[in-house]
Amino acid sequence: MDVARGATQLLSSQNVGDLVDSVEAFLFDCDGVIWKGDALIDGVPQTLDMLRSKGKKLVFVTNNSTKSRRQYAKKFHSLGISVNEDEIFCSSFAAAMFLKVNNFPREKKVYVIGEEGILEELELAGFTGLGGPEDGKKTVQLKPNCLFEHEKTVMYQIDSNFFENFTLCCLLAIEMLQNSYSQVGAVVVGLDQYINYYKLQYGTLCIRENPGCLFIATNRDAVGHMTDLQEWPGAGCMVDAICGSTQKEPIVVGKPSPFLMDFLVQKLAF
Repeated sequence: MDVARGATQLLSSQNVGDLVDSVEAFLFDCDGVIWKGDALIDGVPQTLDMLRSKGKKLVFVTNNSTKSRRQYAKKFHSLGISVNEDEIFCSSFAAAMFLKVNNFPREKKVYVIGEEGILEELELAGFTGLGGPEDGKKTVQLKPNCLFEHEKTVMYQIDSNFFENFTLCCLLAIEMLQNSYSQVGAVVVGLDQYINYYKLQYGTLCIRENPGCLFIATNRDAVGHMTDLQEWPGAGCMVDAICGSTQKEPIVVGKPSPFLMDFLVQKLAF
């Protein structure tokens, strides 16, 4: 774009050099830009090498939250591209950084409807994450007098017969009291291959019933290039399910959120 005249110009072999010279940093998406699934897109290594040779800053931004920065660096290397973790900004990292810069209480837990990438970035930022792939194996029992508990690290589904045992009832009450100070204070929703009814109920109850519980979305993409041959449902499908059950809108931390751009501007020291 010609900033002085406010006119757009088509990129061509004649003016591409001017564009490269006028820009200090290049932000690249990953899925569908650097790769499709596990297949590298033609011309990517040469383009990145050319930009690095000119001293340009490169940042790789992806809304796919299934991996952490460490895991993405490993994927880049497996495709023959050398990238530092500091050059990667994935939405799993964005979720952890949002909590960190907003002084989310360390004693609160974070429930994750998503995968290992979010859990790893939360741990690196000093937060305790619950859920993730492990809860993909859990089921619910939809039967009379069954209460789904959601605020504790340990989950209970209690039916009326349980309270016939006074000792167990007392032990449960003590554990509930001990966990009341460390209940879930945020629910992070991202792409989740293991999403199920259990996770939806857990996240819904936390947001609806835990005072001040944050609802954070890594992104609201409808689809994504999870494989090289076709698009797949994106994180927006999971996010919208929780929007529907809670009647609340999330804080979005991935593209194209203001948080992501503000964080990158500070990171790149513009």
